[in-house]
Amino acid sequence: MTKRNLAVNLACIALLAVSCLAFERAFAQTNRPEKWKIHDVERAQPPIVDPATLSTEQPGRPPSDAVVLFDGKDLSKWRAGNGAAAKWKVANGYMEVVKRAGAISTRQGFGDCQLHVEWRAPVPATGEGQERGNSGVFLMGMYELQVLDSYKNKTYPDGQAAAIYGQYPPLVNASRPPGQWQTYDIIFHRPRFDNSGKLVQPARMTALHNGVLVQDNVELTGPTAHQARPPYKQHADKLPVSLQDHGDPVRFRNIWVRELPEE
Repeated sequence: MTKRNLAVNLACIALLAVSCLAFERAFAQTNRPEKWKIHDVERAQPPIVDPATLSTEQPGRPPSDAVVLFDGKDLSKWRAGNGAAAKWKVANGYMEVVKRAGAISTRQGFGDCQLHVEWRAPVPATGEGQERGNSGVFLMGMYELQVLDSYKNKTYPDGQAAAIYGQYPPLVNASRPPGQWQTYDIIFHRPRFDNSGKLVQPARMTALHNGVLVQDNVELTGPTAHQARPPYKQHADKLPVSLQDHGDPVRFRNIWVRELPEE
């Protein structure tokens, strides 16, 4: 093969890859209302996705275009903070926090996404406030939606279940009793920075707790933290999802994510 033919083939492969990755983004951009007549039959059709099924006592099925992060079998998609294999317990279709094993993070990074997480507070319930069934779901490893047993358990509002920790209390407390599985469905849009590192657009989050809207497209003030409000600092466009080890044996199952077209 000549160098010229090789270059042409490589260019074609690169173009195909870019086209595939950009398909959903292009669909979103070309389908803006002002670009089309009302009821235009030539308008691009949405991609077909086999939807998820609901979880009850058993976990449901993820949608067909989701990246499955935990299917109840192993922690191959996760790692410990030092990059080693995750040390949490896996049994009977769930994973469980192991005290002092540390947080775990996905091996893959994500930016704009739809994230589904199911979790269960330990039984019997012990402790009060923040010392009862505490964990957390961290988008990009730094933007936390709090996990806590908030069923008949009072704590500071911006630290209860489904709070964006230290920033926004949930609109309502939709917590189930400890021992029952609960669901988070999170829509997350990462922050945007310009080439100089200046914040252009804050991160935004929408969340449903057990099917109830608890965070409505709120703008985050920056990374979440305990008794602090750190400012934004430029970071990568895609970073791992993390689950917190707060010392309580919280269980997780049926975790999946859908990458969204970048705005």
